[in-house]
Amino acid sequence: MMGGERPVTATTMTVMPIARDDVQHLARLSRLALTDSELDHLAPQLDQILSAVARVQEVAAEGIPPTSHAVPLVNVFRDDVVVPCLSAEQALSQAPAVEEQRFRVPRILAED
Repeated sequence: MMGGERPVTATTMTVMPIARDDVQHLARLSRLALTDSELDHLAPQLDQILSAVARVQEVAAEGIPPTSHAVPLVNVFRDDVVVPCLSAEQALSQAPAVEEQRFRVPRILAED
């Protein structure tokens, strides 16, 4: 069914071809300044992407629970164990520069 609507299963929507005007509208909503050649180039690409997504949606997946991973995941975190932390003096002892009991770092933002 080239050039027209491509029907998809009843659980999904019908994919409409993406026109240049649709791309221009999306670009404007996204605040993207696209040239005429970019609009002409992107329209068929977006149409292909939507068609591919529609084909994926056609897969018969009834009875298959949705998953976020292909294989089961196991928690690999260790139990929390309370350990003594460094004192301020110990933490600052290896600092290249200290000022008023704090790490001194170069200024990266100008004052306005």
